[in-house]
Amino acid sequence: MPNNDETSPIIIKKENRSAGHHGGAWKVAYADFVTAMMALFIVLWVLSQDETMRESVAKYFKDPIGFSTQGKNLLKGDTENLLNNKQNENPSRESEMWELKKMGDKIITEISSDPEFSNLSGQIKIEIVEEGLRIELNESNENIFFEIGTATLKDKARHLLEKIGNYLSKLPNKIIIEGHTDSRQYSGDGSGYTNFELSADRANSARRALAVSNSSLTNQIVEIRGYADKKLRDQKDPFNVVNRRISIIVKFTQEDRKGIA
Repeated sequence: MPNNDETSPIIIKKENRSAGHHGGAWKVAYADFVTAMMALFIVLWVLSQDETMRESVAKYFKDPIGFSTQGKNLLKGDTENLLNNKQNENPSRESEMWELKKMGDKIITEISSDPEFSNLSGQIKIEIVEEGLRIELNESNENIFFEIGTATLKDKARHLLEKIGNYLSKLPNKIIIEGHTDSRQYSGDGSGYTNFELSADRANSARRALAVSNSSLTNQIVEIRGYADKKLRDQKDPFNVVNRRISIIVKFTQEDRKGIA
């Protein structure tokens, strides 16, 4: 018979959960750690980039939809007006800058791979400046672009300018050409011809070479500048050969270009 003694002990069984008392909390902590490390690496990568890239990243986080206030139209479903605006507006500063930079990189690549100009690629410098894209042809001790003391282009330099002109003629942008000399005084015939005239004449020679096979460039080139030695590339050594150069500036299509390096 069952024992109905009221004094019999009551046995309570408890499940042992000691093996899993942490549950999934460690996964959450690990995910937080990985996220923090990813954020750290992104910050370090951004800090290692140039100012242009940092500005672009900052603008993206301010307006991730489209780099402009027009992205708001997309949220409202106003895609037709958005497309019409895109067709009629001038390129934004950032997009135009990247397009010019891409073209500059392509010019360098093409010239470097062309056997005719392989020894000139190191004399070409391309960079974004306040006015636009600057393509700079730097002289060397061998006077590879101009006959010494003259504005006469050498054949290879003329062919190089014609090749560059093929790219520039595809753009709507206005163009400025600058001539620069070092600080060596021009030794002429006493007629008063100076480095100012020499630098301007060299810029004009470059203009003619650019437009010789690209007649559209005649209207695109809006200014010739002769700076003599007033804008030295190497301020510490005014006689350095790098100060002798021709600069081709592809102007931005928009006027407000302040703040670009």
